[in-house]
Amino acid sequence: QVQLVESGGGLVQAGGSLTLSCVASGNIDSVNDMGWYRQAPGKQREWVATIPLGGDATYADSVKDRFTISKNTAKKMVYLQMNSLKPEDTAVYYCTASIRTDWRTRDYWGQGTQVTVSS
Repeated sequence: QVQLVESGGGLVQAGGSLTLSCVASGNIDSVNDMGWYRQAPGKQREWVATIPLGGDATYADSVKDRFTISKNTAKKMVYLQMNSLKPEDTAVYYCTASIRTDWRTRDYWGQGTQVTVSS
């Protein structure tokens, strides 16, 4: 019953900006850590950023100082503001969240949203 849905992907030119959003819904008792991953064609899934419950956000070196992760816990949403985009940022971006239900806590994943950066 729990699902995450990303939105905000699209096509932008190098140097441009894009903001992604993700909302969690379903049989949720609480949402803890939230984050973003990405996967380019033929590549392994790569961690991008995490914003833990009650902690500071952390970023992969490849996006540090360009991307900003934020969240609204009450709305069960997480965001990723992406600035100074590069062609190598092209990937499907997935949001993830650690969610507690009535019987366990585990990570859930969205279906992804495509981000394409042209040169």
